[in-house]
This record gives sequence, C-alpha cells and structure tokens, in this order.
Amino acid sequence: MKTKRIFPVAAHAARTVHRRRAGATTTDERDDLAVEEPLEIRVEGRPVAVTMRTPGHDEELAAGFLISEGVISRCDEVRKISSVVNKGRTEPNIIDVKLVRPESVDFARLTRHVFTTSSCGLCGKATIAAVQARCAAIAPDYGPRVEATVLAQLSGTLATAQTVFQRTGGLHAAGLFAADGRLLVVREDVGRHNAVDKVFGHLLLSGKIYPAGAILLVSGRVAFEIVQKALAARIAVVAAISAPTTLAVDFARANGMTLVGFLREGRMNIYAGADRVIG
Repeated sequence: MKTKRIFPVAAHAARTVHRRRAGATTTDERDDLAVEEPLEIRVEGRPVAVTMRTPGHDEELAAGFLISEGVISRCDEVRKISSVVNKGRTEPNIIDVKLVRPESVDFARLTRHVFTTSSCGLCGKATIAAVQARCAAIAPDYGPRVEATVLAQLSGTLATAQTVFQRTGGLHAAGLFAADGRLLVVREDVGRHNAVDKVFGHLLLSGKIYPAGAILLVSGRVAFEIVQKALAARIAVVAAISAPTTLAVDFARANGMTLVGFLREGRMNIYAGADRVIG
C-alpha cells in the first residue's frame, strides 16, 4: 500500500487579535489559532465525505474514516492513498483512496450523507442499529487489563503531548496507549472524531500497534460516535478526560467494552467493563 504526501501542512497559524486586559492598555498582538480546513475524502475517485479538519496526517484520517464506516479493516485492503492532482496541480484538501477490491464498496450507503461537521462524526448514520450491525461485540477476555494507577496517569501524558493545543488552546486530541502507560501515538484535530480517526488510521497503516493491547484516550467528552469508532477498530478500553453520554455508556455495555470518564486529577469514573481495570 502506498501513501504520498506532496505538500506541506500547518496545524496552526497566526492572526491579529485586539487584546483587552483589566487595568492595562489594549494592544494588537499576533495569536496562534488552530487551522480548520475542509477535507474531501474520495474512494476510487468518488466523493464519499467532507469533514472539517486540521491539516496533517490526512492519509491516516481517510483510513480511519473508512475503518469507522466498515469499508476496510486491514492495511492490505488499501492499494494507495494519495492527494488528488487536477490539471497538474495538487489539491491540498482532496484525498483519494484506492482499494484492492473496489467492487466490495456499497457506495450508495457510504455517500448517503457526504458532509460531517468537525464536532459530530455520527451525522449521516441512518440508524444506530445499522452501526451496531456492522461490528461484533468484544469478548470478555479480549483487550488489555490495566492498573488503575497507570490509567490515572494517562491524562497527564496526553496533555504533555498536545503540542499544538499548547500553542492554540483550540484542538482536541486522541491517543493510543499500551497497558503499561506508554504513549503509542497521539493526534490533534479541530474535530474530536477526526483525531480518533487519525490514530486509528495510524494503527492500520503502520502495522505496529495491536488493537487488542491498546487503550484509547480522548481529551474531551466521549459520545456515541467515539465508542462506535473504537468498536470498529477493535479497541476494548476507551477513556475520556470529560464526561460520557448516556448512549456512549449504553453502547459500551452492550458491546463488552470498558468505558472510563472524568479521567483526571488521579480520579476516574468507570461506566462499563470495570473488570479490565485492576486495583
């Protein structure tokens, strides 16, 4: 499988801001902001989705999106991921995925709704039942067992790795960790579901991370679409710095997953699959 990155990308950019401070003079200053641009994802040259994202790791984002949509599950199903070239000009916000077996894609289902916002990765799903039908539940003996003391330290590790957030304050992050607390990969994006797709795309394209041993941590809240994506990628343990939704909890319980919320300041709430957390 080939990937080809042709153009440079920037995750943050400066803009002028008029700053007012209490008891001080106002000043015009330069401020770093998170970059947000649309990415059109194509499969075999056909547009299937447009998502607002932070440029960078677009190949991983496309692969992760297709994992979440049930189009691919292994790296060897992908023949090539590349930027689109139109009349000799590289299109920086269009990426095309070529598959080994393109005839297996249900384009009618995949293209039913082609626009997702940066805050919601679930837009366009016909029903929750259709999502659940694509993915088998996770067996009780699958997935890592993790010490509670190790789990409690992951939020600090993720925060330290959020380099663009530290400059802008405007990005979500997702990270994959090993059961011993090692950070395996982190990705940042203006959309929380995009950050998750990027780490899952890295998991698939790199072939160096085994989902059965990985823990997903997201920097904000965890809603249904995040847990659904984790199930599609066969990640059994999902944690979040903030709260889960009721549907995320119900979905995790129904599918044999572990779901942890409010993972910060040495504390956590375990909403599902507490048997995978030791101590």
